[in-house]
Amino acid sequence: MPFGHDLCELRILNQYAMKSITRRKFVKASLTSSAALVVPLFVQADNLFPDEKTITPALQFTQLPLPYANNALEPSIDALTMEIHYGKHHSAYIKNVNDAIAAENISFASEKDFFSNTSKLSTKARNNGGGAWNHNFFWQVMKPGSSAPTGKVAEAINAAFGSTDKFKELFTQTAMTRFGSGWAWLVKDGNTLRVGSTPNQDNPLMDVSELKGTPLLALDVWEHAYYLKYQNKRNEYVANWWNVVNWDEVAKRLNS
Repeated sequence: MPFGHDLCELRILNQYAMKSITRRKFVKASLTSSAALVVPLFVQADNLFPDEKTITPALQFTQLPLPYANNALEPSIDALTMEIHYGKHHSAYIKNVNDAIAAENISFASEKDFFSNTSKLSTKARNNGGGAWNHNFFWQVMKPGSSAPTGKVAEAINAAFGSTDKFKELFTQTAMTRFGSGWAWLVKDGNTLRVGSTPNQDNPLMDVSELKGTPLLALDVWEHAYYLKYQNKRNEYVANWWNVVNWDEVAKRLNS
């Protein structure tokens, strides 16, 4: 009898163990199934509102901080002109080119690529992209007080134009004879320097520009750059502008 009693208990234990195993499998299977149901919901939820995702264009133009106070270039360039020129005109170019990049799905990754493909751009993108870049450049090549170019800049200018005075004469003439709105430039073209001009907001980096090269110095001859102080006397504006040329910045770009 003891043997039979033990056998009966063994059967009961086996049945209990089997039921316990079955319950564990059921719970495990339930959890796995629940996870399979939940995970896709999270994955799909990420795609529920595709229109709300922010798509950042490949290229965004940025307005660089003005490297000096609005009145720092006086009396050559007055504070009110600087305030309007930088705060209104330049900021508008930045906004408008970035709007054009977004609206037209322009996908160039750099400003260099942007200008190398100017011929493929809309008028809005071309004009405002040029205005954004040109002004960022313009502020950097000016500073309060100026002296004659020295070192490698002076050597390069003398080699290309004969002397600093002859260079200034040529650059001034170029700025004065640019009809309407535009820019006068000093560029590095291979191993030499060249002076030329571009219309409107074009620059020497653009594939559509007749003047090609690496910009070293620029002068904005749009009327909004000088009219408040000089009215129609562009010659006085150009003559006084030489007093604020940042030759250190020119040297940095020459040697880069």
